[in-house]
Amino acid sequence: MNCHEYALTMNDLKERYQNIAQQLQQAAERFQRPIPQLLAVSKKHPAEAIETLYQLGQTAFGESYAQEAIEKQQQLAHLPIEWHFIGPIQSNKTSEIANHFSWVHSIDRLKIARRLNDQRPDELEPLNICVQVNIDTEASKAGVAIADLVPLCEAIAALPKIRIRGLMCLPSRLGSESNEHDQRLPFATLAKLLEQLKQTDSLDAELRQQLDTLSMGMTNDYQAAIAEGATIVRIGTALFGARTA
Repeated sequence: MNCHEYALTMNDLKERYQNIAQQLQQAAERFQRPIPQLLAVSKKHPAEAIETLYQLGQTAFGESYAQEAIEKQQQLAHLPIEWHFIGPIQSNKTSEIANHFSWVHSIDRLKIARRLNDQRPDELEPLNICVQVNIDTEASKAGVAIADLVPLCEAIAALPKIRIRGLMCLPSRLGSESNEHDQRLPFATLAKLLEQLKQTDSLDAELRQQLDTLSMGMTNDYQAAIAEGATIVRIGTALFGARTA
């Protein structure tokens, strides 16, 4: 794998990891929310850095490129890491994703969900997914339109090897990253959509009970996401440093 030269030392990673863990706890206390799961976004970072964080207690890692992730999974096969796919999904990559990941956060089309279901090995547990919502209703952004969310979930619910766990969003970058009120708005919308899904009678009662995940918030806005009930925050830069490739 041709990742950029890695500059952080183990002590650097440990300090960053402990700092993020402390900030997640403080934010949860501030907003009277449960502490969310930290998903370490390790794309474009080497297996050695992932192993270092694993030894510090981090078990869930997010990747956006299937081939890169599989190479790292092979290098780290001795570790029981929980791998999450968080990037855009091309049809020709669904088999790799279905075979090598426990979670997928970026489902916004029935076609992709069907392919993942059909290609999921029988011996593996159902694939946990989050449906990605185009929370800002921008034509250029990935994600299902809010108006199409329920029909998509109804269709995915019929797939036996797929387990809908919740929703994900990637809000637009805000002009002022310090404006917490504005940052919270799309996350509040996503949280409301999840609650509405839980009350949707056309969805099976068992499925509605397993809707427990709000995958939202990254390095620049995770505090606002926690304020609105994020259960998974996807942190990369604050842990690993800026990517150079």
